[in-house]
Amino acid sequence: MSGLADIVARIRAAESKAGRAEGSVGLVAVSKRQPLVRIEAVLASGHRVFGENKVQEAQGKWPDFRERFEGVKLHLIGPLQTNKARTAMELFDCIETVDRPKLARTIARLAGEMGRCPDLFVQVNTGAEPQKSGVLPDEAGALIAECRDLELPVAGLMCIPPFDADPVPHFRLLREIAARNGLGQLSMGMSGDFEAAIAEGATLVRVGSAIFGAREYGQNRPDGEG
Repeated sequence: MSGLADIVARIRAAESKAGRAEGSVGLVAVSKRQPLVRIEAVLASGHRVFGENKVQEAQGKWPDFRERFEGVKLHLIGPLQTNKARTAMELFDCIETVDRPKLARTIARLAGEMGRCPDLFVQVNTGAEPQKSGVLPDEAGALIAECRDLELPVAGLMCIPPFDADPVPHFRLLREIAARNGLGQLSMGMSGDFEAAIAEGATLVRVGSAIFGAREYGQNRPDGEG
């Protein structure tokens, strides 16, 4: 899969340029709205970590793939409604979009009932964009503290910089919020800017179209991945 091999090589090169250890940055291959044949090709090449935006879409394709390919890890990178939280927790290994206290409390209650919880990231709306999910930067510390009070496994932070802005200040802001709150994982960087994100400390990058090819809708960058 040439697209995947190219992206992995670029990630390794960006790690080296930033003076970081090889393999310190993980790749989430964003498979939302991609034909099954393309996803299967990436799976067949050995990659196992994938990102999806919608619970229902993921529900429709990943159970079958998981029966056929061992070791698949799924990340939810789109907004999560509380009424879909149980299904998301059953399906995903990581939820990157915890963005409000109500959702945190719902996940905590369900985790108690289910006896387990996926890894969690708090999504920060670094650009304070009204149309975008994510807790505001000034409120992130309080939400992280509430998640910890609820004994939730918060591993790190995630952001999606504004489409038309220089992403670097947003990556730096996310890194600073993580450092203040003792979080080591940063999910940031997409197809067009993941090398800059790695230079600023990303531990996960989310890449879709550069691996799978262009999707057949719209021209705007989708939520979660570019």
